[in-house]
Amino acid sequence: MHWIAASLLSALFLGLYDLSTKHAVRDNAVLPVLFLANVCSAVVWLALLAVNATEVGGGLPPVLAVDHLTWGQHLQLLLKSTIVAASWLCSYFALKNLPLSIAAPIRATGPMWTLFGALLVLGERPTWVEFVGVGITLASFFGLSLAGAREGIHFHKNQWIAWLLGGTLLGAVSGLYDKFLMARAGFTASTVQCWFSIYLSLIFLPLAVGWKLRWWPRNVFHWRWSIVGVSVALLVADFLYFDALRNPEALVSLVSSLRRGSTLVAFAGSVWLLGEANGREKIVPVLGIVAGIVLTMVG
Repeated sequence: MHWIAASLLSALFLGLYDLSTKHAVRDNAVLPVLFLANVCSAVVWLALLAVNATEVGGGLPPVLAVDHLTWGQHLQLLLKSTIVAASWLCSYFALKNLPLSIAAPIRATGPMWTLFGALLVLGERPTWVEFVGVGITLASFFGLSLAGAREGIHFHKNQWIAWLLGGTLLGAVSGLYDKFLMARAGFTASTVQCWFSIYLSLIFLPLAVGWKLRWWPRNVFHWRWSIVGVSVALLVADFLYFDALRNPEALVSLVSSLRRGSTLVAFAGSVWLLGEANGREKIVPVLGIVAGIVLTMVG
């Protein structure tokens, strides 16, 4: 598959992931959703590991091969899973209580925060194009806050906006850590994706048990097939993303920019399928956030 087509399809499935997540957690208990969605992903990778351990494993494509790891390397991937688990806990609870048409664009600002982290931690220096992109993103973020105020969501005092920003910032930390894992530690994408999924299930297991045993006041859980959709959409989106990056002709900045199209998919779905309000007022800042993030990544 051509890398541009793979990038666009990845954006589509990433948008479907956001829509599935919103449907799964809306008026539902969040912890069982997180646990079951990650169990689905872990089962897929455990099956691939089982196949890879047999003679049949020779038939698997190299992109699905999982390397043998030392205990130290397992700890490195456990750290990544812990960061992502904290990010998803914040994001999923926020998404349950916020319209997706507001939450998805905010989550899309992750690359901007990753840029700030690279500036502070890695000593990178942004170009003027990246500065322009950050400025457009922040201005659009303010415009989105004005649209949210019409729905009674005031960004400066809404706790779920704070939770979502916390989850987005933790996601940016994970993005920086991914750079280390891939570029310096030498992990392959399939190895990270496999053990990351398995460890996430183990991290969420005690939380799911605590929910089941009523260790704290909790909401009722309703099974929905969108929980499986969360897992499948994310697995496919990540697979297509890494497939695009494997092409020697692929431009990393363009692949990442095309993936931001997921925000438009999630926004359109939230308005047309979920019936969220004020779509016309939000479309301009949403497009601005996407444009700003694209400039940030291609700069």
